[in-house]
Amino acid sequence: MTKTQETILYLNNVSVSFDGFKAIDDLSLLVEKNELRCIIGPNGAGKTTMMDIITGKTRCDQGEVIFGKDIDLTKKDEAQIANLGIGRKFQKPTVFENMNVFENLNLALEGHRTILTTLFYKISAEQKQSIEECLEIVGLQDHAHKDAGELSHGQKQWLEIGMLIAQNPQLLLVDEPVAGMTHQESERTAELLISLAEKHSVVVVEHDMEFVRSIARKVTVLHQGSVLAEGNMEAIQNNEKVRQVYLGD
Repeated sequence: MTKTQETILYLNNVSVSFDGFKAIDDLSLLVEKNELRCIIGPNGAGKTTMMDIITGKTRCDQGEVIFGKDIDLTKKDEAQIANLGIGRKFQKPTVFENMNVFENLNLALEGHRTILTTLFYKISAEQKQSIEECLEIVGLQDHAHKDAGELSHGQKQWLEIGMLIAQNPQLLLVDEPVAGMTHQESERTAELLISLAEKHSVVVVEHDMEFVRSIARKVTVLHQGSVLAEGNMEAIQNNEKVRQVYLGD
């Protein structure tokens, strides 16, 4: 697996163990600029641990984790990694429910202000435009002044994605974005993630195979902490090893 000029994320021979259990086992993965990558695999395959390693939440025992040209993520903490341009969206949305949608996005803008400083901060015309662009991208422009707590589950997910976009990340890590969504919300989320890949690299971990099929360009299958298979959706569905350990016949 060779790193190229367009590579945004490079994991090489990464391993990590917890109490003797190898959660990640000699994992190598390469994500290119403006790529939409889906990561699938059975429970315990190492998907969440892989994201934890990329974002600095978990330290690997061995291997390289390189962001961009030459930034070694294993030597950075979580805050430093976030500031480098890596945004992570967890399965459960973490928005500020007592603030409205616009205020949530204002809080998330680059600069990493606190809630207190945001309350007394005069927003510039440029920042206002950035927030309005985020609202349009995630389809919440008609809900800008609604409290986040009043949004539907799907809308909260979109708001959190908007909060990540406001930080202008190069790489977005998105964990099970359509869990608990209606079919219509899932379709809208698919459109959103595909559009985001025009300007960002997007890595999606998801169990919903119908959703994966709707967005998949390249799919990586993890099994027992390493890559079992990689390719387009058709190749993955026809892979005998994948059918045995994950998809079923």
